[in-house]
Amino acid sequence: MNANDIGLERVGPAEWTLEKRDDMRVPGRIIADPATIDQLLSDIEGKKEWNALEQVHNVACLPGIVGASIALPDVHPGYGFPIGGVGAFGLDEGVAVVGGVGFDINCGVRLLASSRTVEEVRPLLAQLADALYAAVPAGLGAEGSLRLSVKEIDRVLQDGAHEAVRRGYGTAEDLRVIEEEGRFPGADPGTVSALAKQRQVRQVGTLGSGNHYLEVQVVDAVDDPEAARAYGLSAGQVVVSIHTGSRALGHQIGQDYLKEIGEASRRYGIPVRERELVCAPIDSPEGKRYLAAAACGANCAFANRQVIAHLVRGAFEEVLGARAALRTVYDIGHNNVKRERHRVEGKDRTLLVHRKGSTRAFGPGRDESPARYRAVGHPILVGGTMGTASYVLRGTPLGMEKVFGSGIHGAGRALSRKKAAKKYWGKTVIESMAQDGILVRAHSARGIAEEAPGAYKDVERVVQAAVDAGINRVVARLRPLAVVKG
Repeated sequence: MNANDIGLERVGPAEWTLEKRDDMRVPGRIIADPATIDQLLSDIEGKKEWNALEQVHNVACLPGIVGASIALPDVHPGYGFPIGGVGAFGLDEGVAVVGGVGFDINCGVRLLASSRTVEEVRPLLAQLADALYAAVPAGLGAEGSLRLSVKEIDRVLQDGAHEAVRRGYGTAEDLRVIEEEGRFPGADPGTVSALAKQRQVRQVGTLGSGNHYLEVQVVDAVDDPEAARAYGLSAGQVVVSIHTGSRALGHQIGQDYLKEIGEASRRYGIPVRERELVCAPIDSPEGKRYLAAAACGANCAFANRQVIAHLVRGAFEEVLGARAALRTVYDIGHNNVKRERHRVEGKDRTLLVHRKGSTRAFGPGRDESPARYRAVGHPILVGGTMGTASYVLRGTPLGMEKVFGSGIHGAGRALSRKKAAKKYWGKTVIESMAQDGILVRAHSARGIAEEAPGAYKDVERVVQAAVDAGINRVVARLRPLAVVKG
């Protein structure tokens, strides 16, 4: 299929515009390299049930959307919004969209930096991997040592990472370098079902399964010394990335509100082009309830990563001693919805920004960034694959203008989990990674097959597209040393 057939025009080195047609209220804006565009067009020509370009189009038809319906370089089909999708809505006419966040609310990454170098850690790497595997509960339905009543879960939903720190997991210093300081405003536990809460009472402090991971890494290269100094990162330094979200609670919130907001869509007469694009006016009772519940899910995820970080610190101290103390660099989500100030057509406006498989990427000077990072912008934490690399990026002024201060969140899948499991064997993947010097500790061989490096796009290419478009800038490259998977 030719790009012209659907009104897709290249407007920059890694930027494309999907022209307005039929019911689109804004154009589409796709940040991607030509190879990614070719694949997206091939999906349409092959009449795949899901295709990301059609989802960009569908999001552009939603009431109150402003600027453009955006897809970033790690784009692939999702539920409603594409993964790598961004949509910003005016508060007066806009809508809250369940599919604009998804089912793993505030899935995100925390980066911890150690005081140890790779030369110091490598002789003890196997012991460290074993200690982390033992310390951090992982896997489908995994339960942690933290047992909470429903009333106690309400405090987690209200206060996020603050509640975890109050219970002795980490310190107040951690909170200063978490998005929203680890607590989304507007959370109301009363908007979350009893079933969602019950599913979470034993899951705070657990990694989960799927694409979630705990990874010991080395800072392999520094591209932006100024930002790296601000973040406290240097070549050869050992760091840890924690990638997980709101676990069963977030998924249940998504399921509950898919039904409730679906009924609201019909009552308000809002056309829905895909089931997961059900939505309600932002200030409607249903819209307010969903946003309050989504904030609870976000806070649960912050608390989850806070507890896991504490467990990781314990494992590091056990193996490497107290001098290996881990400092939180940053913690940021990539499945969220929140109110933010942005400049649109020359005017400052408060918008409701949905990011799904996309992370906030505010450039220099924004008050939302921690004071220590404000001059360069806060870190963007990009997960690659367990066999290749991850990245620390930062936002740019152009990114603020073109994509509402958003950034890539990972490599993006190239194969579905089902196809990956047919193509790869978990044991073979582990052996191949060991030959590359990467240790794997996993609770499921099938999970490893599903998450094989070959099941993902080339993260280098994805990062380069964001750089070529000018929306994100590379600070440092992180290479994996040891991986813990569910």
